[in-house]
Amino acid sequence: MTAYRRFRAVTRIGPVQVGTSYDGRGREKHTAACTAPRCGFSADYDSRAAAELAARTHRCKA
Repeated sequence: MTAYRRFRAVTRIGPVQVGTSYDGRGREKHTAACTAPRCGFSADYDSRAAAELAARTHRCKA
């Protein structure tokens, strides 16, 4: 089941976008997602620093 998330504080680091949202339980989550075609990378993190680190170190396989 997919969830509709309203992202705030969205930044772009290379092809990866990092955004902050709230999950279904009201906790703040940070998401890093690659926007390159056929990449498919995305991950949720508890801290903004971890999401930005993942964005900086991400290398697309496609």
